[in-house]
Amino acid sequence: MPTPTETATSTTAAFAAAWQEWHSAHERHRADPHGFLAVTHLHWLDASASPLDGVPGIWSVEKDVVTVVLGPGESLLRDGHELNPDDAGTTVTFGPIAERDGINLKAGDAVVELAKRGGEYIVRPRHPGNPLLNEYRGTAAYAPDASFAVIGTFVPFETPRPTTVGAAVEGIQHVYEAPGELHFTLAGQDLVLTAFNGHAPGTLSVLFTDATSGKTTYSANRSLTVTPEADGSVVLDFNRAVNLPCAYTDLATCPLPPAENRLNVSIEAGERIPYERQEQQ
Repeated sequence: MPTPTETATSTTAAFAAAWQEWHSAHERHRADPHGFLAVTHLHWLDASASPLDGVPGIWSVEKDVVTVVLGPGESLLRDGHELNPDDAGTTVTFGPIAERDGINLKAGDAVVELAKRGGEYIVRPRHPGNPLLNEYRGTAAYAPDASFAVIGTFVPFETPRPTTVGAAVEGIQHVYEAPGELHFTLAGQDLVLTAFNGHAPGTLSVLFTDATSGKTTYSANRSLTVTPEADGSVVLDFNRAVNLPCAYTDLATCPLPPAENRLNVSIEAGERIPYERQEQQ
């Protein structure tokens, strides 16, 4: 029969192994050849028809419809279908696109992201040869520490609350639906975080800063995904707090945390300042 010390050691090792498996998978996703590290430009569209660096065609948007004029020999593919099949030149349109949604087009070995952020249409080419991607060294993180995985309670609002937050790019705002709050205790303090709906069904996403922000962790934000149980209980494992794209590139439109999610405790867990930003902090 294992001793208490052996049991504790085994539990700690299992916790660390599970975190390492998760972290490695997250790093592989981040380094995808067409992920955000591959973004080379951030173009904001308006009614003026203009060529865009890194993207074929002449682009404009008006009344929620994006127009692209492709010249002879210019190629864009959507879902594998050539949009200029005769290579003679053509005009194609897209939209409307919902807020925080987008479509991906192919141009050679690049992906061209057409999306809507803060009510505006953007185009971001993603080239697998981008130096930010090819020189990526991984992201430093705190060693996993089970004391930063705490049990909390999800307290839903009577009705979801639209919540407006700023963005990493000046001049735009994001509006998220907040279904409720997460109540938990950490470092002897009772804390509350406003939660937004997550990407996957049943999940919640939390944007936050803490006393480490701007020191050992990225100054603007970090994100944590949680999954409440039917009874409202939830595990907040801050070892799995991750950086958003704006921690690596100025070509991101990431949301900032709401004011109430700026915590005054030090959460020495999760991802740290990326190497790409350390000289800028």
